[in-house]
Amino acid sequence: MLTEFLTLAGAGGLVGYAVGLTGVGGGSLMTPILLLLGYPAPVAIGTDLLYAGLTKSSGMYFHHRRGNVVWRTMLLLATGSIPMTLLLSIWLLNSDFRNQEGFETLLTTTLGIMLLMTATVVCFQKKIQHRLSGNLSSAHVDLPSRSRDVLTVLLGLLLGFCVTLSSVGAGAFGAAALFLLFPMIPTVRIVGTDIAHAVPLTLVGGLGYLYNGLVDFSLLLGLLCGSIPGIWLGTHTGAFVPDKVMRTILVIALTGLGIKFAFFH
Repeated sequence: MLTEFLTLAGAGGLVGYAVGLTGVGGGSLMTPILLLLGYPAPVAIGTDLLYAGLTKSSGMYFHHRRGNVVWRTMLLLATGSIPMTLLLSIWLLNSDFRNQEGFETLLTTTLGIMLLMTATVVCFQKKIQHRLSGNLSSAHVDLPSRSRDVLTVLLGLLLGFCVTLSSVGAGAFGAAALFLLFPMIPTVRIVGTDIAHAVPLTLVGGLGYLYNGLVDFSLLLGLLCGSIPGIWLGTHTGAFVPDKVMRTILVIALTGLGIKFAFFH
């Protein structure tokens, strides 16, 4: 038991350190690591969702205190994501489909696809931000408010589907989509809004998995014990680690894991 706890705490610390250095959501690394450690996909995803909701709550609070959350946008995202998450995490997980062989394949394949998409976003994130901030095209600026609202709700639906079935997407992928929809909003407010939306999304998803008995509390405790100091360490040592090096390593890791889970089960 002690060895298992230390292994989980170490995994949590490693992921927390990477999150502190790069800002990329922990779900992109945590769930794949748990699968590699032998945990069933539903338990890995459900536990990671609850873990993400708890750890992101403090980030939401601090961004709110600094005025970095666009609450109207966050609520539009939640209008799409929360119903989708409730539908999947309570109905799908409680149906006969959960007991079929194809269920775990669906989860791992979705995870693999989201990891590949996240790797692509991380690879081109800075170029996307630079181009949007330096050249706000009229197509973005002149997009009617109602159309942008509809697209934001649809984005929420997509994030609800992807995050609930993979625990990945509420971080880098969600932020990148918001950059495209709202190029006029400062980066720090995009990040704050994305984090604020991720909290109810992951908590509701995690509670849905918990309702169906798919959350491992000893696993959750081990991850929390390791990741909290890991995030602190990553945040405070980020200045000494070249951002380009860390992002290159992260892209390679996410691509390799994405290929494995999307195409090899």
